[in-house]
Amino acid sequence: MVRMSDVVRGIARDKPAETAKAAPTPGASPPPPPPPPRPRPVEDAPGPTPPPAVDEPRAVEPGPSLDALPIEPATLSESAEPLFAELQLFLARVRELIRTGDEFPWSELEQIIERCAASLEASIDLFWLANNTVAVAGVDYLAFHQARVGVLAMTIGASVGYDRPRRVQLGMAGSLIDVGLWQLPESLLRRLDSLSTDEQAQYRSHPRLSVELIRRWSSPREGLVEAVLQHHEREQGQGFPQGLPGAAVSQDAKILGLVDTYTGLTMPPAPRPRLRPHEAIREIVRSKHEAFPSQLVKALLSEISVFPPGTLVRLNTGEVGRVTAVNRHHPLRPRVEIVADGKGQRLGSPKSTDLAEAPFLYITGAVAEGGR
Repeated sequence: MVRMSDVVRGIARDKPAETAKAAPTPGASPPPPPPPPRPRPVEDAPGPTPPPAVDEPRAVEPGPSLDALPIEPATLSESAEPLFAELQLFLARVRELIRTGDEFPWSELEQIIERCAASLEASIDLFWLANNTVAVAGVDYLAFHQARVGVLAMTIGASVGYDRPRRVQLGMAGSLIDVGLWQLPESLLRRLDSLSTDEQAQYRSHPRLSVELIRRWSSPREGLVEAVLQHHEREQGQGFPQGLPGAAVSQDAKILGLVDTYTGLTMPPAPRPRLRPHEAIREIVRSKHEAFPSQLVKALLSEISVFPPGTLVRLNTGEVGRVTAVNRHHPLRPRVEIVADGKGQRLGSPKSTDLAEAPFLYITGAVAEGGR
């Protein structure tokens, strides 16, 4: 007999022995067969191990499309300085190709420019390196100049909405715009303001000479050829070698022409005097307004600024500050670090000011290093 108290205490669970001893009642129908015994745990009753349970197959959710995955460029963390030096050294080798007649390594140039495009997307370092006027020691002037044009042109291209492939083509064209000048006397570049009529004709032939070389090297991009040929054409038809009006000139060529002019002003061949970046911008705005589309001049202004980082400027209070950052929407009101008071006394602790947020402060002009 099972007592209720035993059930409550969990004592009486399975008692097959007592059930077996119970005698059947006479005349009663036979009891139903007992249920099969429950399998005992393996540790209690050794025997063959039951097969492992097989999980029902679950529906596999589709993974994200490769197109949706963010793909970071391999050059995201590439240092800008060695990359820019590599471009200059590559272009210095191009001069030797002209002499030897060897095959042009188009894939190598395209890879370098692709890496430059990725670097410009990741940070502004490469842009400011190209905007600087310090070349790799021993590198040919034209190699340095064309490297600057290639990088700065890609920046302007991005500013006016070019996608990556078009920026790469623009950068490749900018890197080769003056290869024809390597076939002319070096003295021409040093005397551009005082060339004879014959020398002027020689100089004006260099876009055609450049294109002849590029075609001899079997350029894979026809748009590159057109941009190099037209980069000295101007809006009012006053350019060369064809004297085309602005409507007939490709936008790539217009960007290259503008950047070529800017870089030529900020770093001309020796011994011609060079202008500081803000002076070059003002020269372009003042005297070249009919040479280039206003849209591109504004893009150059917004990217480079009248007062690029590093420029010493004087404020209307007489204080002197060093530009530390450009406000793209307010190029005349950059962020500055004030380093000297209105009497010219250097501050022990420079103070930072954003002129875009200081309506009563403004720049009256740039000052030379160490000067007033």
